[in-house]
Amino acid sequence: MLALPDLPYAHDALDPIVSAQTLKIHHGKHHRAYVDKTNALARDTEVASAPLERIIQWAAPRRAADKAAAALFNNAAQAWNHEFYWQSLRPRGSTPPEGPLAALIASEFGSHDRFAQAYISAAVNHFGSGWAWLVIDGTALKIVTTSNADTPLVGGQAPLLVIDVWEHAYYLDHQERRAAYVTAVVNELLDWRFARRNFAQAIRRVDGEVGAAAAAVQ
Repeated sequence: MLALPDLPYAHDALDPIVSAQTLKIHHGKHHRAYVDKTNALARDTEVASAPLERIIQWAAPRRAADKAAAALFNNAAQAWNHEFYWQSLRPRGSTPPEGPLAALIASEFGSHDRFAQAYISAAVNHFGSGWAWLVIDGTALKIVTTSNADTPLVGGQAPLLVIDVWEHAYYLDHQERRAAYVTAVVNELLDWRFARRNFAQAIRRVDGEVGAAAAAVQ
């Protein structure tokens, strides 16, 4: 049985960009509903006791032909995306990344400022509800967006950070001004320590896969 994870900070920690009222509704109602629905939909399946990642991977290839699997995927992926989003933010303001991740950002985008503008543009211009991600795809750093509940997990990409661009993430605080919300999140709230940890794990996994492939052909 999955449980709603606690927020990693107080409800008012992200004020004024994301208010306490928004966090209470977004986490306590929207996120909770996805967790509760995932538990209900998974109950009679072989992944009833599985973690979210396993439920997502199980439901993803079945969703096109099975409405129940599609519903399970949507709720499980939304639960996972939300938990990752809370961890992508930090209360005390964003500081630029350091080390290998900073070097890769400079290599891929030219500078951190150019990366920030590209990330803002992708999130603002994503049509409809969804998510804006910074991911590792193989060894490449990419900005991608997904619609509705979709997640890079099913495409083999490793997420580093995400911004929620569903309206319920920002409408109480910014109304229709998605750009104001996204710009403030990118410039002030992203948790680059979380991104660095995810980056290190992704690179270790790639190195392990390369090593295993090399050993297999010897």
